[in-house]
Amino acid sequence: MANTNESSMDKDLPNGAGAAAILAAGIGCAALGVLALLGDAFKGIQNFLIFYKPTGPLSGVTILTIVIWLASWFVLAQKWDGRDVALTRIGTVAFVLLAVGLFLTFPPGMDLLQGK
Repeated sequence: MANTNESSMDKDLPNGAGAAAILAAGIGCAALGVLALLGDAFKGIQNFLIFYKPTGPLSGVTILTIVIWLASWFVLAQKWDGRDVALTRIGTVAFVLLAVGLFLTFPPGMDLLQGK
Protein backbone atom coordinates (compact mmCIF):
# COMPACT_ATOMS: atom_id res chain seq x y z
CA MET A 1 0.00 0.00 0.00
CA ALA A 2 1.45 3.34 -1.05
CA ASN A 3 1.83 6.08 1.47
CA THR A 4 -0.16 9.22 0.57
CA ASN A 5 2.78 11.39 1.59
CA GLU A 6 4.93 9.78 -1.11
CA SER A 7 2.51 10.69 -3.87
CA SER A 8 2.38 14.32 -2.76
CA MET A 9 6.19 14.48 -2.58
CA ASP A 10 6.51 13.19 -6.15
CA LYS A 11 5.01 16.39 -7.53
CA ASP A 12 7.51 19.07 -8.47
CA LEU A 13 7.26 22.36 -6.64
CA PRO A 14 7.32 25.53 -8.73
CA ASN A 15 10.73 27.23 -8.71
CA GLY A 16 9.55 30.84 -9.19
CA ALA A 17 10.01 31.92 -5.59
CA GLY A 18 13.55 30.56 -5.43
CA ALA A 19 14.43 32.03 -8.80
CA ALA A 20 13.14 35.41 -7.64
CA ALA A 21 15.45 35.31 -4.64
CA ILE A 22 18.44 34.30 -6.75
CA LEU A 23 17.90 36.98 -9.39
CA ALA A 24 17.18 39.64 -6.77
CA ALA A 25 20.52 38.84 -5.12
CA GLY A 26 22.28 39.38 -8.44
CA ILE A 27 20.42 42.65 -8.98
CA GLY A 28 21.41 43.79 -5.49
CA CYS A 29 25.08 42.98 -6.15
CA ALA A 30 25.07 44.90 -9.42
CA ALA A 31 23.27 47.83 -7.77
CA LEU A 32 25.96 47.97 -5.09
CA GLY A 33 28.68 48.16 -7.74
CA VAL A 34 26.90 50.76 -9.86
CA LEU A 35 26.07 52.98 -6.88
CA ALA A 36 29.62 52.70 -5.53
CA LEU A 37 31.04 53.66 -8.93
CA LEU A 38 28.65 56.59 -9.37
CA GLY A 39 29.33 57.82 -5.85
CA ASP A 40 33.05 57.70 -6.47
CA ALA A 41 32.98 59.20 -9.96
CA PHE A 42 30.55 62.11 -9.56
CA LYS A 43 30.71 64.69 -6.78
CA GLY A 44 26.98 65.51 -7.04
CA ILE A 45 25.96 61.89 -6.66
CA GLN A 46 28.50 61.45 -3.89
CA ASN A 47 26.88 64.30 -1.97
CA PHE A 48 23.40 62.85 -2.61
CA LEU A 49 24.52 59.49 -1.18
CA ILE A 50 25.60 60.93 2.17
CA PHE A 51 22.70 59.83 4.37
CA TYR A 52 24.83 59.73 7.52
CA LYS A 53 27.81 62.08 7.62
CA PRO A 54 30.29 59.93 9.62
CA THR A 55 30.14 57.14 7.01
CA GLY A 56 29.96 59.40 3.97
CA PRO A 57 28.46 58.13 0.69
CA LEU A 58 28.76 54.53 1.82
CA SER A 59 25.63 55.03 3.92
CA GLY A 60 23.55 55.94 0.89
CA VAL A 61 25.13 53.26 -1.29
CA THR A 62 24.27 50.49 1.16
CA ILE A 63 20.80 51.76 2.04
CA LEU A 64 19.80 52.20 -1.61
CA THR A 65 21.30 48.81 -2.47
CA ILE A 66 19.17 47.13 0.19
CA VAL A 67 16.06 48.96 -1.05
CA ILE A 68 16.77 47.90 -4.65
CA TRP A 69 17.43 44.30 -3.61
CA LEU A 70 14.25 44.03 -1.53
CA ALA A 71 12.09 45.80 -4.13
CA SER A 72 13.36 43.57 -6.95
CA TRP A 73 12.83 40.47 -4.81
CA PHE A 74 9.27 41.56 -3.97
CA VAL A 75 8.36 42.33 -7.59
CA LEU A 76 9.91 39.14 -8.97
CA ALA A 77 8.35 36.98 -6.24
CA GLN A 78 4.92 38.44 -7.02
CA LYS A 79 5.41 37.94 -10.76
CA TRP A 80 6.76 34.38 -10.53
CA ASP A 81 4.68 33.09 -7.60
CA GLY A 82 3.57 29.53 -8.31
CA ARG A 83 5.31 29.42 -11.70
CA ASP A 84 8.21 27.50 -13.13
CA VAL A 85 10.89 29.65 -14.73
CA ALA A 86 14.11 28.85 -16.58
CA LEU A 87 16.29 28.44 -13.51
CA THR A 88 19.50 27.87 -15.48
CA ARG A 89 19.03 31.14 -17.34
CA ILE A 90 18.11 32.98 -14.12
CA GLY A 91 21.19 31.58 -12.39
CA THR A 92 23.42 32.63 -15.28
CA VAL A 93 22.03 36.17 -15.30
CA ALA A 94 22.38 36.39 -11.51
CA PHE A 95 26.00 35.23 -11.72
CA VAL A 96 26.79 37.83 -14.40
CA LEU A 97 25.20 40.53 -12.23
CA LEU A 98 27.26 39.31 -9.27
CA ALA A 99 30.42 39.54 -11.39
CA VAL A 100 29.48 43.07 -12.48
CA GLY A 101 28.98 44.08 -8.86
CA LEU A 102 32.29 42.53 -7.83
CA PHE A 103 34.15 44.20 -10.70
CA LEU A 104 32.68 47.61 -9.91
CA THR A 105 33.52 47.41 -6.20
CA PHE A 106 37.05 46.13 -6.80
CA PRO A 107 39.35 49.20 -6.90
CA PRO A 108 41.27 48.29 -10.08
CA GLY A 109 37.97 47.79 -11.92
CA MET A 110 36.54 51.06 -10.66
CA ASP A 111 39.76 52.91 -11.47
CA LEU A 112 39.85 51.40 -14.96
CA LEU A 113 36.36 52.67 -15.74
CA GLN A 114 37.18 56.12 -14.35
CA GLY A 115 40.42 56.39 -16.31
CA LYS A 116 42.61 56.65 -13.21
